[in-house]
Amino acid sequence: MVMRNIRIQLFMTTVTLICIGLVMIYSASGIYASDRYHDEFFFVKRHLTFILIGSALAFLIMNYDYKKLRRFARPVLITAVVLLVLVMVPHLGREVAGARRWFRFGIFSFQPSEFAVLALVIYAADFIARKENQVKTIRWGLLPIMAILGCVSFLILAQPDLGTTISIAAVVFIMLYVGGVPLRYLLFILLVAGFMLYLLIVSEPYRMRRIVAFLNPWADPKGSGFQIIQSQIALGSGGLLGKGLGHSMQKLFYLPAAHTDFIFSIIGEELGLAGTIGVIVLFAIFIRLGLKVVRNAPDRFGYFLSLGLVCILSFRTIVNIGVSCGIMPTKGLPLPFISYGGSSFVFDMISVGLLLNIAKVGESP
Repeated sequence: MVMRNIRIQLFMTTVTLICIGLVMIYSASGIYASDRYHDEFFFVKRHLTFILIGSALAFLIMNYDYKKLRRFARPVLITAVVLLVLVMVPHLGREVAGARRWFRFGIFSFQPSEFAVLALVIYAADFIARKENQVKTIRWGLLPIMAILGCVSFLILAQPDLGTTISIAAVVFIMLYVGGVPLRYLLFILLVAGFMLYLLIVSEPYRMRRIVAFLNPWADPKGSGFQIIQSQIALGSGGLLGKGLGHSMQKLFYLPAAHTDFIFSIIGEELGLAGTIGVIVLFAIFIRLGLKVVRNAPDRFGYFLSLGLVCILSFRTIVNIGVSCGIMPTKGLPLPFISYGGSSFVFDMISVGLLLNIAKVGESP
């Protein structure tokens, strides 16, 4: 009965977030879509398609015994790696603004890094559950999973996509720590990773511009600091109750990516502090319910799988809101369930389907 209540509450919270997202996507994109595509419902109609696809996949996953995923952990990961390689091939992968991250199929785009994140979480959960004792050793536990994480991270970085790389690395580290890997091993790897991250940032001018813009956006208000400044203006001008739904000024071609990466800023402008707090509370409820699923998981695989899924959704939520508020550098991660997006939204829905599946199996008879 307890797990059944958790499933219902998790489902209802997710539906509420999706409904908020649908309304805000229309509000944030209507004028832009009308100007560029001559259809103010352009992004809404596409997002409805993503909702239908994501809901169908979540329903299928929810009714498929998640324990059977263990036998597919390696094939799924290998498939993800192959797709990450293929997306870098000219004429196969689609390049946008210097980043080659998508496959294009007619009106739909597929981002293989999103699939790779889910595949790596499934594999890591199976690996930790399978090597319950060996995972604490360097040779048989830490080195193999670090080699796989390094391979996937390298391919995602080559796109380039630093934000996704950091998010999946952070989640795998959390899973390993909870799985019993000694903290001293992880701290040493973090020090090495931190140094490599520093080299990656200083080696690319656009990444350095993002860091400089984060520290002082007003140093280049019309360039690298433009997004952060416009986001903060949107949040600040909303006040306590906001300007009213549909009355945002920043969405009028001031704030780039208003319906994707910075939709939280539009929520703040139109619905005010009350609206943003409401959204944060809903995400806090979602995370709390997700952690209850983790705690009541019926086996080790379900425990670590649900932990990884909750962590990745939590990480993306925290980073997106942090970027919108200007307390984190720009990362390009969408707000789960609310931002407009194709593959990112669909894989978020699959993650929810898996959480509901684990909760269903763990439900008391």
